[in-house]
Amino acid sequence: MNTKHNTTRQLRIRRHARVRFHIKGTSERPRLCVFRSNRHIWVQLIDDVAGKTLAQATDWGTQEGKKTKIKETRVMHAERIGEHIAKLAREKKISAFVFDRGGYKYHGRVKAVAEGARKAGIQL
Repeated sequence: MNTKHNTTRQLRIRRHARVRFHIKGTSERPRLCVFRSNRHIWVQLIDDVAGKTLAQATDWGTQEGKKTKIKETRVMHAERIGEHIAKLAREKKISAFVFDRGGYKYHGRVKAVAEGARKAGIQL
């Protein structure tokens, strides 16, 4: 691969591979994996030992059909998704995650997901 012509996506995937080399999710402490696009954000709880997704949440479709007085930003949506995934984890009796930022900077929406999960009482 010629580094001169790598796309942003290819570079993110390479960074994610470096991060994934160091972190593994288990059934007691699953990996909280984050994927974000320009518009939406997806999170999953993954048990890497069993190769299973334990829970998932997304903001996909949460904007439609809801009329609120306060306009929510994408960061607010990401924090709410973090709180939602923490609620799903508590239902499955999971109290701690390993955070996988997915090759993104720990900043903005990725950080908001982690802070939302922490605010809901999950240890990261």
